[in-house]
Amino acid sequence: MVKFRFKPQQFSSHLSERSPRLLKEWLEFLRFLHSYARSRGYKWFAKFEVFKNGIVDILYKKRGRYARPFLHFGTILLIFLVVTLGPVIFKDPEDKLGQASSPILTTATAYAPDFYTLQAEEVRQYRGGEVITHVVREGETLSEIADRYGLQVETILWENDLTAKTKLKPGQELRILPVDGVRHKVARGETIYSIGKKYGLDGSQAQMIVDYPFNEFLNDETFEVAVGQYLMIPEGVKPSAKAPTRRIPAVAYTPDAGSVSAVGAFVWPASGRITQGYRFYHKAIDIANKSGGTIVAADAGVVTVAGWVDGYGYGNRVIIDHGNGYVTLYAHLSAVQVRVGQRVNRGDVIGQMGSTGRSTGVHLHFEIRQGGALLNPLSYLK
Repeated sequence: MVKFRFKPQQFSSHLSERSPRLLKEWLEFLRFLHSYARSRGYKWFAKFEVFKNGIVDILYKKRGRYARPFLHFGTILLIFLVVTLGPVIFKDPEDKLGQASSPILTTATAYAPDFYTLQAEEVRQYRGGEVITHVVREGETLSEIADRYGLQVETILWENDLTAKTKLKPGQELRILPVDGVRHKVARGETIYSIGKKYGLDGSQAQMIVDYPFNEFLNDETFEVAVGQYLMIPEGVKPSAKAPTRRIPAVAYTPDAGSVSAVGAFVWPASGRITQGYRFYHKAIDIANKSGGTIVAADAGVVTVAGWVDGYGYGNRVIIDHGNGYVTLYAHLSAVQVRVGQRVNRGDVIGQMGSTGRSTGVHLHFEIRQGGALLNPLSYLK
């Protein structure tokens, strides 16, 4: 067996002898690489010059005939490059870091839509204000169709000139409105106020016709309407379908509470389940209970309205002014148990749940108002 013994002195001497030769070889390689790149570059540049001169000659001979298409193509190419490569080139390098380090901010943004997002959601919810056609299927009933579109049966009856006794036939076409109410064709001399009054809306309630985002006017300041155009009357009632104007007698009046002071917080005015929440053109909540039940004042205050004052709409109602900027309304009562001017405490009985006025079942329509604005009761009830 031959043993190899490494001698550092011999290796160092051998390396020092080969160093000049290696350096010389590297220099020769770099000179060759430079000359090769230079010669190849000149060849490519020469070919480019020939191509460029050919294009210039063509454009010159045609006296600008192809200049416009050439510029258009160049512009389109530039836009394409900006659209495709722009996000990559100008991407914020801290974007990923910011998203990773701020998960709470990202979540808050996702669940806090702005006004325009909410408005768009309402538009989608009510089908953009369009009147659609429903083709009746075998075995379908009016109540099933109304539930499918989130409407009351009366809305479908009024729009299609039907009665509650009308029997639907398979293949029959029904016009379906986007919201509960009446669709009206404007006649000569009519205004939004006369139209609103015709369908059971007083002067202030006619504002709903204006606020409905899919109604159009000739003048957005005076709300001028054109003869022959259609207007949607949210919560309107067909004149022939008005409820009788008789007043149901109030029984067992609640005694006056004397000096009262509002607490500033509201209790639930009735027991039951919420059948309709605060939304678009129903800025209130409906609390239903098949067995009815008592209605109590949500907070202390003075009764300003009591009874069936107009023969339709809310039916028997009670309105209480709480003296602190808030006003509450309790509608569709079967009986009213307070008088106008009477003072009531929080929790005092003011009436009985019913189905008077424009109502399709026993329930309470409850509103909270402040400065004329209708607030969401679910944000204030405790």
